[in-house]
Amino acid sequence: MTRVVGLMSGTSYDGIDVAAADLAFDGSEIVLHPLGALGYPLDPGIRELVGAALPPAQTSMADACRLDTVLGQAFGEAAARGAEELADGRADLVVSHGQTLFHWIDDGRARGTLQLGQPAWIAERTGLPVVSDLRSRDITRGGQGAPLVSILDVLLLPPGPTARAALNLGGIANLTLVRPDGDVLAYDLGPANALVDLACRRYFGRPYDVDGEIAASGSVSEKLLAALLDEPYFRRSPPKSTGKELFHGGYLDAALLGVPDLAPDDIVATVTELTARLVATECGTHRVGELIVSGGGVRNGWLMRRIRELARAGDAAVRIRPIDDLGLPSDGKEAYAFALLGFLTFHGVTGTVPACTGADTATVLGSITPGHSPLRLPEPPGVVPTRLRIEPPVARGSKA
Repeated sequence: MTRVVGLMSGTSYDGIDVAAADLAFDGSEIVLHPLGALGYPLDPGIRELVGAALPPAQTSMADACRLDTVLGQAFGEAAARGAEELADGRADLVVSHGQTLFHWIDDGRARGTLQLGQPAWIAERTGLPVVSDLRSRDITRGGQGAPLVSILDVLLLPPGPTARAALNLGGIANLTLVRPDGDVLAYDLGPANALVDLACRRYFGRPYDVDGEIAASGSVSEKLLAALLDEPYFRRSPPKSTGKELFHGGYLDAALLGVPDLAPDDIVATVTELTARLVATECGTHRVGELIVSGGGVRNGWLMRRIRELARAGDAAVRIRPIDDLGLPSDGKEAYAFALLGFLTFHGVTGTVPACTGADTATVLGSITPGHSPLRLPEPPGVVPTRLRIEPPVARGSKA
């Protein structure tokens, strides 16, 4: 049994999601025992620095260096808290996604990716080995470096009589599809919380739309929605990935040029509707029968209502439920997914699904920074895992 602390900070950059789990191989299965999850808020000063460095803003190498350090220190504190509060001070490994500053896409192909949050600070603070930089290796094999969470989805969702899909509503919405014949596909749909949060900060001085109240009070502008949907990314075939280097304030501003007098609540309603329609369209295209939803967007009641209404308006009803029903908390899914990815790397097991990222082969992901003790890696398992089983946590005193 390996006790792992996973760290994730998404495109909303409002805090660090921390999750701890006991993981073990059991034949062709991986068994994951969730130990708990928590949120570690980022200092407002750090959030301001991140926001000032994100596209389309310009930054300097000096600022990038400062960000790498202060984010690394913040991730170190978050990891230390997770190791103590969630893992009883007995964690074996930390896995850090870092904070994405740029995901370089050129002519539809990922060329590079940059996540800051120096892992040496995490290793020094916790004394534990740290797996980081998990996206780059997939890109070297021709992949998008995303969505990496798809491996958790594919291992967790066996094929069913109809297509099953896992939807994560973070800053960006991404979808993993498992068809009845076992074929899989994963890709980023487009913006989810990113544009909603941006509009709420800009027009209402709020970090996000609590339960979708602002969107529910507004009216959808079909003209603005059409301008937003005119983005060529939506017409590209998967696998594909994106981020705030495309879906930022400039994207919204360009679409607003044609509707300059739109009320703020109508803008929030429209960018919320954008996400709902993207999701419903993909569910219809792939004839999805079951949709498992996770991410911060699950807390947006109006967004979830619109997804349900639109997805169920097609030829076949879509059963929609949160990933909590399968044993993982909606808010903590990505942190648990990165704990899983780091566990695989630590044991020398590939962590990508080429059909999902577009890579030509699966690879062992990431880099490992040693902790205070000499680095000793376990032997790889004799059987390649094909399923993920989630079970209640074992007694804290019985760690193997």
